[in-house]
Amino acid sequence: MSDVLNVPPAQWRQDEEIKIFDDAVSQFFEKELKPQVEGWREAGMVPREVWKQAGEQGLLLVSAPEEYGGAGGDFRHDAVIIEQLEKQGIAGFGIGLHNAIVAPYIISYGSEEQKQRLLPKLATGELVCAIAMTEPGTGSDLQNIKTTAKKDGNGYVINGSKTFITNGQTANLILVCAKTDPSKGAKGISIMMVETDEVEGFERGRNLKKIGQPAADTSELFFNDVKVPASALLGPEEGQGFIQLMQKLPQERHIIGIQGIGMIERAINETVAYVKQRKAFGGTIFDFQNTQFKLAECKTEATVAKVFADHCTELLLKGELDAATASMSKYWISDLQCKIIDECLQLHGGWGYMDEYPIGQMYQDARVQRIYGGANEVMKMLIARTL
Repeated sequence: MSDVLNVPPAQWRQDEEIKIFDDAVSQFFEKELKPQVEGWREAGMVPREVWKQAGEQGLLLVSAPEEYGGAGGDFRHDAVIIEQLEKQGIAGFGIGLHNAIVAPYIISYGSEEQKQRLLPKLATGELVCAIAMTEPGTGSDLQNIKTTAKKDGNGYVINGSKTFITNGQTANLILVCAKTDPSKGAKGISIMMVETDEVEGFERGRNLKKIGQPAADTSELFFNDVKVPASALLGPEEGQGFIQLMQKLPQERHIIGIQGIGMIERAINETVAYVKQRKAFGGTIFDFQNTQFKLAECKTEATVAKVFADHCTELLLKGELDAATASMSKYWISDLQCKIIDECLQLHGGWGYMDEYPIGQMYQDARVQRIYGGANEVMKMLIARTL
């Protein structure tokens, strides 16, 4: 894909090893995965074989330490994969969640035994992970979750239900946010690691039918007296879950910004190519001044967004990305993503409304970016607290 934005590479992109990795990921996605995407969309999920294939290519847990089966990279490698997924249109493959959202909880807060036991299996694709925060009655308001994990002998018993869980039909390692002490509010939340193949009482609900991202399995999950050992608790003691979530959510939110940049670039590329070959009134659609003005606006706004996203990535790599700045990345880029894709669809005319056209699929897939990871209205509240 041509670089329509022509933005000079940010510092984090300039390492030769990162450039080589970017090219290798791009080629693998284009040759091996892109031809399968339409089948995934029809099936409503990505086959487990694809996860194992990604593991064989060294693309799972790229930023995890080598002693735990990872590739020993850092967030730059995660960012490359996330961006390339969107640029290549590999929609629905939850590798970004697996690598850069869920695994870091285990890397940062897991015991040595937990890391030795779980991370190598995540690196091969034997285990696929998900994180279960949202409940039928609780979205962005994590303090009010109702799922409980009650102490029972040498372990815990989990009861509750979750919904809108990405990788929900596929995952066999689920990090469940639950109340170990409901009387303590946020301070009573813990994260429990549930290996679904090893427990009874766990049920997957339906693979939810969404208006976009049909290849991403998004599910309801039910925990009915699910017994887990004490070693399922993430962290050295109960009540650390909310703190753990608050420390990791900035990375998750910036990842949504990175996804937005990748899709924006693809949308502009697809649209420029389309309007330059589509004929109307004796010329191409691109010949119209309105088309040129609209695309000039899209390129300008996309350039600003990419520079800001790269700035946020630099901060994250230095451990300096705060919650408010990550919220800016998430809300502003996802808003812009939807705006630019809408403009690009309009320039496609009636063909843009056809599901077979990439721009139509992007229009459907982009909308949830403003909702998951914390609704954009919540992001603005977090930013406002810094004023």
